[in-house]
Amino acid sequence: MSRKILIIEDDELLRQLILQQLQNLKYEAEGVSNWSKAQAYLEKHEPSLILTDVRLPDANSLEYIEELSENYPVIILTAFGSVQDAVAAIKSGATDYLLKPISFDTLALTVQRALENASLRSDHYFCKKQLQRHYHDKTSLVGNSEALNEVKQIISAVAPNDITVLIQGESGSGKELVARALHTQGHRSKRNFVVVDCCTLQENLFESELFGHEKGAFTGADKQKKGLIEGAEGGTLFLDEIGEINASGQAKLLRILETGQYRRLGGTKDLTADVRIVAATNRDLEAMSHEGDFRSDLYFRLNGFSIVVPPLRERRDDIPALAEYFLLNHNFSTHINKTLSSSAKRKLVAYDWPGNIRELKNMVERSIILSGSRQKIRPEHFTLNQCENGQEIVVNLAFEHDPSLEELEARYLDSQLRKYSGRRAKVAEVLGISERSVYRMIKRYKLEE
Repeated sequence: MSRKILIIEDDELLRQLILQQLQNLKYEAEGVSNWSKAQAYLEKHEPSLILTDVRLPDANSLEYIEELSENYPVIILTAFGSVQDAVAAIKSGATDYLLKPISFDTLALTVQRALENASLRSDHYFCKKQLQRHYHDKTSLVGNSEALNEVKQIISAVAPNDITVLIQGESGSGKELVARALHTQGHRSKRNFVVVDCCTLQENLFESELFGHEKGAFTGADKQKKGLIEGAEGGTLFLDEIGEINASGQAKLLRILETGQYRRLGGTKDLTADVRIVAATNRDLEAMSHEGDFRSDLYFRLNGFSIVVPPLRERRDDIPALAEYFLLNHNFSTHINKTLSSSAKRKLVAYDWPGNIRELKNMVERSIILSGSRQKIRPEHFTLNQCENGQEIVVNLAFEHDPSLEELEARYLDSQLRKYSGRRAKVAEVLGISERSVYRMIKRYKLEE
């Protein structure tokens, strides 16, 4: 994306030469001859960099450097005999200075360095702020089940493209991990991945947090604040639980998706959002759009590409690997190398995990504490609210066609064998048949593996 650069220089020839040079370098450069024109420009635009002469026909720009440098990197253009002006400007916040007559090689290098340093400072500030406010779980997409491998393949296919992605799945199923994978496998991976939790932001704060606000936009807004969307510049903006945002937020988000532009709260400038938007929800946005609770045009914009994250009960093969991962990567120390017993693994695989991966992580960490000084974690160290205590059992037998009775029987048997880790006696008990009958059915439907 082209960077905007404003040149404030009253020397017509020099201004045109600088403009031509910067445009040759693929920058979007514009020039003005005095301070009043610069102010008019800044009321409508936000450049990535400002180059300004010290002595202008209607002002001394040194008086405005401190104010300008709060929002933009500034390079001073000064005559050879005015180095003291350059020093004063640096103390006021200017990033660099160029001596007249200007070497165009030096101009190119100085501009590039100023933009890179500004980007680094912005990233550093944003990352520091994010680390202070949030603890992000660094877990990856652990497991090799068929269901998870399908998701991984979809991520690999869509990540290199800038298309908007809607991630759907139950709470705790790992939607944010899928979003992070899309970011790290895409071309924006070197820039920020910004998480906006739409559930926790109050309605009156959502727009200010996301879009930022101008000084005086509301009571208490004593200075300009850049929003999370600017923190994600060049990177990925992840909108978690997008179904929770209000009508006003939906309208402004739709404008970004349609035009790539937005305004800060209380602002009049159209700013450009160079971000990839990834959204996630555990709600049925399509049904919400039919009922009028969510804008249908926004839903279709968000749903440029959809990824459905399977719940943990549909990827039971991954449960032992996930449990082992959490054993090795918990954020407290017991000084004991804990392991799971075979019976403990079977108990974890048999549970339906309504809270999905988040519940499994909490359960493993709790078992580490409850097992005390023991090296082996056993079934009694888990406190599972299993379905036989009144919780409804849900069996998913989805087909793309009308199944035969044999297909239903084979699919149901397969799901129970996976759930109980191949224990035929337990499966026979659940199905209400003999263990020998289970064995014959396994042979008939070729489910030995």
